[in-house]
This record gives sequence, C-alpha cells and structure tokens, in this order.
Amino acid sequence: MAENGQKPMTQSTPSSLIVVPCLNEAAHIGALLEQLRPAAARLGARIVVVDGGSADGTQAIVEKAAAEDPRVTLLANPKRIQSAAINLAVSTFGDGADYLIRIDAHGGYPADYCDRLVEEALATSADSVVVSMLTSGTGAVQKAVAAAQNSKLGTGGSKHRHMSAGEWVDHGHHALMRIAAFRAVGGYDESFSHNEDAELDHRLRLAGCRIWMSGRTQMVYYPRSTLKGLFFQYLGYGRGRAKNVLKHRMMPKLRQMIPLLVFPVVLLTVFAPLFVLAAVPFLIWAAVCLGYGVVTAIGQRNPAIALAGVSAMVMHLGWSVGFWLQLLSPQPAREVA
Repeated sequence: MAENGQKPMTQSTPSSLIVVPCLNEAAHIGALLEQLRPAAARLGARIVVVDGGSADGTQAIVEKAAAEDPRVTLLANPKRIQSAAINLAVSTFGDGADYLIRIDAHGGYPADYCDRLVEEALATSADSVVVSMLTSGTGAVQKAVAAAQNSKLGTGGSKHRHMSAGEWVDHGHHALMRIAAFRAVGGYDESFSHNEDAELDHRLRLAGCRIWMSGRTQMVYYPRSTLKGLFFQYLGYGRGRAKNVLKHRMMPKLRQMIPLLVFPVVLLTVFAPLFVLAAVPFLIWAAVCLGYGVVTAIGQRNPAIALAGVSAMVMHLGWSVGFWLQLLSPQPAREVA
C-alpha cells in the first residue's frame, strides 16, 4: 500500500508530467509539493515547477524539495506567463510522458486529485479531462468574491464553476491533457496571458479531440483579496476573451454578451445630468447585483457575503472594459496564406 492509503499505480499506468507554473508563491508552494510528491510516486510522474522569476523565496523552497526528491524539478520561465510555462515544461520534459497534469500553485486539491484524473482519462479515452473550480475565501472580501464567483450572476452559469456529475463539454478548468493532443494542436498560444485555456480548447475541438469534465474530483480556487486586484484580473479575462473572439472569428456566448453591455451602460451615465433616463440602465444593473448580495447574505445567514453584489459589479465592469479595450485596439495584420 502506498502513502496516504492510496494504491500504487501499476506498471501499465500511462506516465504523467505534473506541471506547476508559479510566480511568488512562497506561502503555498512548499505545502503543495508535499501533497503532490506522494501522487507523483504512485503515478511514476515528474513534478516540474516552472518559475517566472519569483523574488520571495519560492525558488529556494522548490530547490530544497528537489534536493530531497529527484521527481521534483525547478525550471526557469523567462516569459513569466502561464501559457509559456506549460509549453516550456512539455517541450523540455514531455518526451515519453502520456499525460500532462496542470496544477495551479494557488489552489487547493484533494490528495487523490492526480490519480482520479488519470483514472477518468483511461475510463473515457478523453483527450482532455477538466474539472470544476469551486471558489473559497477567508477574509470578508474573499468570501464575498467567492460567493459571486460561485454564482450564475458572477459567472453566467459557466459549467466549470459548478459541480459536475461527469459530462462531455466544450471547455473547463484545465487539469489533464494527452500530451500527443497538446502537441498536435501546437500547445498554448503564448500571446494569451489570460483565457489561454479556452483558446486551446477551441483548437482541440476543431481537431476532433474530446473534453471530459470530471465528476469525481475538483479543485478549490482562492480569489483576489482586494476589489482592485479583482478588477484587474477580470480586465485581463475580458481582453483574453476578446482576443479569442478575434482570432477565431467566433460569436461570444449569450452569457458573455450580456456583461459586454456593462461598460457602455456605465459610460451612458455621463449623460444623466442632461437626460435623467440615461442613468436607468445603470441603476437597474446595480440594483440587481446589490440585491443579489443582500438576498444571498440573508439566505445563507452570513452577513460577510453581503458584498457579493459589489464583487459581481467589479467583475462585470472589469471584464467588459477589458473586452472593449481589446476589441477596439489596433490589431496586427493577419497573415495571408
């Protein structure tokens, strides 16, 4: 019997490459590696921490773990962004491995997370296994953000933001991918600092690959602890989604088109002193969001999440501003074949 009571994988189990992109994660990386090392031993996997130039001691923690366990490797990521980190790890260490398992340094995972991913990949023959991402917070702002991100108001009903019973999907939070499929479509597009996962999923589907959302495991995401940080995070998400739309000439989904109206609605309030009805759309949006926060707090008997409506407004505005900025910015000329 292996560590943590988990059964060791057999010799016939496909080999895996566990990749952890990170930047300044000294507070979390040590505990995460301690959790991943038994899983790597069971799977016969290598753990590659791809660091974007941390200045908080992250690299020293990883180097110490690597000295204790030859399965752990530290790899420098001069491009810093996550898409480049994954591509670099696969190009450097992907030969001979069947599966890529992507781990976010600032997330929470069950002890058997990697095992379940591999089991589902084998059971379904999926090219990619994605997971539900449930948000959890500790401080007042984080709890409010978590409540917003776990709601349809905040995420528009995105499937990977809610628990799944197991189903075929178009997109989800990246967890495991067949390395052959990853390489066949060219890996992540490194021009994307955000939304690189959805962009890759689009190319996977075009190539005939299948994406399975796990019903047996999930991860926990810890959100931004300030509204300013939340705004800029969603500003990046909005830009990334717009880049995806422009690159693939696709129409945004309805749940994405509705938040697009938020920035124009906010701009429209400038005319409110001249035309009072110009403020009506903004007031309706604010009332819906703030009312949701109050109703949620009352329903859950938790006053700490009353700010969920404010968090949703920040998310909507950041996403909308980012999308419009990217959409209206000069685009590089497309190459003609």
